[in-house]
Amino acid sequence: MINNLVLRRLRYALNLREASMVEMFKLVDVTIKATTISGLLKREQQDGFIECSDVVLEQFLDGLIISKRGPADPAKAPDPSNAKVRINNNLILKKIRVALELREEHLSEIMQIADFKFSKSEMSAFFRKPGSRQYKPCGDQMLRNFLIGLCEKNRPSEDKSAQKEDS
Repeated sequence: MINNLVLRRLRYALNLREASMVEMFKLVDVTIKATTISGLLKREQQDGFIECSDVVLEQFLDGLIISKRGPADPAKAPDPSNAKVRINNNLILKKIRVALELREEHLSEIMQIADFKFSKSEMSAFFRKPGSRQYKPCGDQMLRNFLIGLCEKNRPSEDKSAQKEDS
């Protein structure tokens, strides 16, 4: 999925301002200007558009986790010397789930809001390790519908078509 779209939808769903996004980046020791964030939030056809890299999206998601849940216990922190995994839809979904402290019933509710059908076992397969037998890659459609449901849950609108214009 397009990283800029994920960033835009999360910003809308969580009602974040550019200043608060700058603060989230600071939580992971990244200095970014509000004008850069503005460029990341623009659409491709708009002047000043900046493509959101995997690294930038992951830094934002890590900052979101810290801002919502607090800093991690250093004893439980992962070893930074491990090779970084390229960010994918499963990792994006997992980081959002951790940041917002979403449980299975919350995920189910969000997907029902988006009118997207899935089973509990299918959802749990998205959060398994890639080498696991039950692991299932999260597709763009699944992540897109999750973000649409999250937007609608947090900022209900009378006209759902406004949410789907990004699709």
